[in-house]
Amino acid sequence: MKWQYIDTHAHLNLSAFVEDVDAVAKKCAGEGVAVINVGTKQSTSERAVELADRHEHCCAIVGLHPIQTVPGRHDEEEIGKGGHPFISKGEVFDTAFYHELAKQPKVVGIGECGFDYFHTEADTYELQEAAFVAQIELANELNLPLMIHTRGPKPGEASPTGRSVYQDVYETLKQHAKVPFNVHFYAGTLEEAKQFFDLGGTISFTGVITFAKDYEEIVKAVPLDKIHAETDCPFVAPTPYRGKRCEPWMVIEVVKKIAALKNLDEEMAQQQLVQNAVQFYNLGKAV
Repeated sequence: MKWQYIDTHAHLNLSAFVEDVDAVAKKCAGEGVAVINVGTKQSTSERAVELADRHEHCCAIVGLHPIQTVPGRHDEEEIGKGGHPFISKGEVFDTAFYHELAKQPKVVGIGECGFDYFHTEADTYELQEAAFVAQIELANELNLPLMIHTRGPKPGEASPTGRSVYQDVYETLKQHAKVPFNVHFYAGTLEEAKQFFDLGGTISFTGVITFAKDYEEIVKAVPLDKIHAETDCPFVAPTPYRGKRCEPWMVIEVVKKIAALKNLDEEMAQQQLVQNAVQFYNLGKAV
C-alpha cells in the first residue's frame, strides 16, 4: 500500500469538479492521497465508478443520499444533465441498478445512506427510511460496508421521530445491518459514538475539526482505530484553505489535526488512519 493518506469520503464525482476533475485527481496522486468517491444518486454513483476506472488511486462507493429521495431538491454541486446543476426528481432506490454497479471491482461500499432532517420536511421520513433499509439490505447481500449520512434538523426544529438523527440511524442499523458501517462527518456525542462502535461501526471527521472547537473533545476521546479521515469535498475546506473549494488532498490537514488533538506522533497517526481505511474498505487490491 503506497498511499500515505486516504480521503475516505470525497465527491470528485460532483459538478464542482466537472471542469478539472482529472487535474485534481492527479494532484491527489502527487501528494500520496488515495480517494474514495461517494455516490449520491445513480448518475453520481456511475461517475464515481468511472473515476475509479480512470485513476489508479480512486475507488467508489455507490448509493442514494437521503435528500435525493425527495423531489425538488436543488444542488449546485450535483451533476445533472450535461454537467449542469441538479434538481432532484425524487429517486427511488433501484436495487437492481445499484447491485449491478456494485459488481465493479473498485466499488468498496454502499451509500451514502441514512437520514437528513436538515434539508427535508418531516413527511419525507418514510421515503428516506425505505431507501436506507434497501441499501442496508443490498450491503448485507454483497458483504460491503455502509457509508452513513446523518444530519439533524435546523436549530429549534424537532426531528420527525422526536429522537436525534443519530439514535434513528442507530436503531435502523441495529435492526437491519449485518455489515460494518462508517458514520461520516460525525457530529454526535461520545455516548452515541460508543453505541455505533458496539454495533461494529466507525466514525469519520472532516476539515471542520481544524477550525471548530466543538469537535475537539470527541476527537480526543474516541480510539484512533475507530476513526477515519475525510474531506467531504467540495465542502468544508480545512484551515488554511478556508473559503476555497475543498479537494481530497486537503485530508492531509485533517490527519494533522487528529494527531495534534490526540497528542500523537503525526506519522504514527497517519499510518494508523491509512491502516484503518485499508482494513475497513478492503482496499488492498483496490488502490
